[in-house]
Amino acid sequence: MIKSSTEYLEFLNPQIISKIKNLDLRARMVVEGFMVGLHKSPYHGFSVEFSQHRPYMQGDNLRNVDWRVFGKTDRYFIKQYEEETNLKCHLILDNSKSMSYASDKKISKLDYAATLAAALTYLMITQQDAVSLAIYSDKLNTFLPAKSSYSYLHLILKELAVLSPSTSTNTAAALTQIAEKIKRRGLIIIISDFFDDIDSVIKALKHFSHQKNEVIIFQILDPMERTFGFSKDAIFKDLETNEELITQPFHIKKAYQEAMNEFIKRIKRECLNSNFDYNLIDTSTPFDKALFSYIQKRSKLH
Repeated sequence: MIKSSTEYLEFLNPQIISKIKNLDLRARMVVEGFMVGLHKSPYHGFSVEFSQHRPYMQGDNLRNVDWRVFGKTDRYFIKQYEEETNLKCHLILDNSKSMSYASDKKISKLDYAATLAAALTYLMITQQDAVSLAIYSDKLNTFLPAKSSYSYLHLILKELAVLSPSTSTNTAAALTQIAEKIKRRGLIIIISDFFDDIDSVIKALKHFSHQKNEVIIFQILDPMERTFGFSKDAIFKDLETNEELITQPFHIKKAYQEAMNEFIKRIKRECLNSNFDYNLIDTSTPFDKALFSYIQKRSKLH
């Protein structure tokens, strides 16, 4: 239980939360910190019970305005009913070898992704949304169909708790396989570093737009993968191919940063062209940024 006015920030800090070994407890702490944070800047106006309310939009029936909420917040919210609020959400998580990277004793990309997925599952099932989980590397490794029961939460968390890096990546093949399993329109959340052939990744992502799904992309990177801020001569090893490069980092830093920035811009541009929500997250980013992106998307769907 959060006791002080600032303690909730600790539960959103990846470095602090990663010290909690139990994923179930870790996810609950992240969600609790997030929910407390909804009452504080910059999240004014969101109700803790967001499953029962959404902001008023032109054309809504005034009989459904919750005047008690208006009295507390000076904002108009519409009461929602159970049949309005349920979604089918599909969590898709990359556990290829490149996701195991962590610089300078930081949380690894895979650990960050698993914690984020666990916290999202808590939020979704609390909302009575049905959740499915797909885990992939060079192929689809795990697929749990969408269900909304609270007992199903523990099955998903169990899968995430034992998650370990797999082999190389074939994002296009895996996403195509997953798209074929999703029969009804829903909310797709993909968590990956997207370190793969960019053209094939983009082509695979478009399968989900053709199915008219709502899509949120979380591209997870380590801070050093963005900055290449290494100071000493080093051997750089590809985690998936084991290829090695011996170099002085300052010789290639500028070219690396330009290539990385172009890679990120291309993914972001293609996502926006497909009306996907794109979020670039590095492993030092507090979890509330990603969770709030999900809440914003969900509120727009109703």
